[in-house]
Amino acid sequence: MSTQKITTGNPVLRVPPATPAAATAYFGASLAFHADVSDVAAALGSGAEAGFVVLDSRSTASWDQGHVPGAVHLPTALIAEGAARLLDPAVPVVTYCWGPGCNGATRAALALAELGYQVKEMLGGFEYWVREGFAYETSEGPERRTADPLTAPAHDAACGC
Repeated sequence: MSTQKITTGNPVLRVPPATPAAATAYFGASLAFHADVSDVAAALGSGAEAGFVVLDSRSTASWDQGHVPGAVHLPTALIAEGAARLLDPAVPVVTYCWGPGCNGATRAALALAELGYQVKEMLGGFEYWVREGFAYETSEGPERRTADPLTAPAHDAACGC
């Protein structure tokens, strides 16, 4: 614990920050479980083999409305029966669902992990894929929206994070 005096009236520091060692363990683990939309898009668009497969765990109607190009469609409820047919157990899987308000990608990641797959969840889901201006596919064909300046840099391809 920090030796700094904590002011009880300060809501941020009411509970002291974790030790550097605990923070390292926590944030390192978080990165082992999560990937962000920009990193997934960069890996898929690099021209090199990404080394993972992207899995859309939503319904068919949602998939038809829009999905990440090249993603595998496997609704969460069908993972137990369909994963072996669609996924190579040696290739890590990155799951996504609608967005930050949906835990479908988390449930899909859990189901895959229970089957022995290495898995990460794509933070932000399909919502942030679209909001960050990346191309997506619909039942009508490819689409792309302008990046939302609250989620992606307005004049640069990289946010600098």
